[in-house]
Amino acid sequence: MKTIIEPFRIKSVEPIRMSTPGEREALLTAAGYNLFRLPSDHIVIDLLTDSGTGAMSAQQWAAMMQGDESYAGSPSFHRFEHAVRDIFGFRHVIPTHQGRAAERILAATLLTPGDVVPNNTHFDTTRANIEAVGATALDLPCPESADLAAQHPFKGNIDLGRLERLLERPPGPIPVAFVTVTNNGGGGQPVSMANLRAASQLCRARGVPFYVDACRFAENAYFIRAREPGYEDRPLIDIAREMFALADGCTMSAKKDGMANIGGFLCTNDDAVARHEEELLILTEGFPTYGGLAGRDLEAIAVGLYEALDLAYQEYRHASVQYLGEHITAAGVPIVQPPGGHAIYIDAASFLDHLPREQYPGQALAIELYRRAGIRSVEIGSVMFGKRDPVTGQESYADRELVRLAIPRRVYTQSHIDYVVESLAELARDRRRIRGVRIVEQPPALRHFSAVFAPVP
Repeated sequence: MKTIIEPFRIKSVEPIRMSTPGEREALLTAAGYNLFRLPSDHIVIDLLTDSGTGAMSAQQWAAMMQGDESYAGSPSFHRFEHAVRDIFGFRHVIPTHQGRAAERILAATLLTPGDVVPNNTHFDTTRANIEAVGATALDLPCPESADLAAQHPFKGNIDLGRLERLLERPPGPIPVAFVTVTNNGGGGQPVSMANLRAASQLCRARGVPFYVDACRFAENAYFIRAREPGYEDRPLIDIAREMFALADGCTMSAKKDGMANIGGFLCTNDDAVARHEEELLILTEGFPTYGGLAGRDLEAIAVGLYEALDLAYQEYRHASVQYLGEHITAAGVPIVQPPGGHAIYIDAASFLDHLPREQYPGQALAIELYRRAGIRSVEIGSVMFGKRDPVTGQESYADRELVRLAIPRRVYTQSHIDYVVESLAELARDRRRIRGVRIVEQPPALRHFSAVFAPVP
């Protein structure tokens, strides 16, 4: 059949409140035009993030009933640890309450002021935790990623030439190098196995630990199977194991391809590093056999990691994202091509080319999409990655102005996606009337979460 259906049946439903344009305008004003500050029960379709917003399976809910809430030595941890070791292969598994906690512990353990950390593209919390200790987060995206419309199969790759030159002549110590799979800040684009292998070899030749930001590891494994020669018949779990065999450790938000609503972990093969990380874990997260999570959360992740590697699930999910990308492109909405595996990234700078960068076209588009249709998305551009110098007040802007439509796992059906398509098609016909915004208030770090905006007259 041509139609790829959801490989599950719906057992429980949650009501959606259909708000009016007038209600949404009032809510935007009260929220300072920041979509993170909106009450979720006034959102029709919520595409803000795919992190922790998915629906869990019957198997996960059943596993949660086994949750042992003992403070130390819980069997729930051992089931969680077994699943992580089976798939990821690392010797030490350290649970955390979510991915950014793993990033913070890793940064506090490995980094000092003046250090440099390369990555294909650091995402927001990764960059913030690196910079919080005085190190530099350096992005090395591959050249193909610069052309947003190009149909290159692995635009998430790290630039191997730049990585090699950096390792040969580093501007500062490089205690660790990363590759993020898939490349979320780079448009949800995948990383090839060949690129991972080459990056690993470069790092190990220089004695630099090589880590993977593994949030969407199963998604990336599917892309490798679909696009990289030699992997077309390989089980996804085998592809994942090969990916992680190239690394010395990883950070993970289980709120993505752990298929859970909370949780994460940090892995390493280094005994000494693991001891330091567990000391910090006890100080800020909890004992090493729960790490800030309830036993039931550990059980849900242990099941979810395997469910993310189910081929039928990945085929359905990728087909859903592809469907959205193809239809809004046909409606005149420019996107990062090819479509990613968890989200569509709209090229807001091209879509709203009448707005200058200082009027934040990505944020302006996200606001208008909510105002018109009740759809919440997120800006990934100069609001998220730009900065204002606290001394001069001068603003820096990101290279790209994107709006991400992140699709929660196992939550929305095709009719919901059709509603998104219809809404964006209507915006495309009326895009010249969309106004820009300015920043009124902002914190010094991760400003997109709490900044206050106002429309530009």
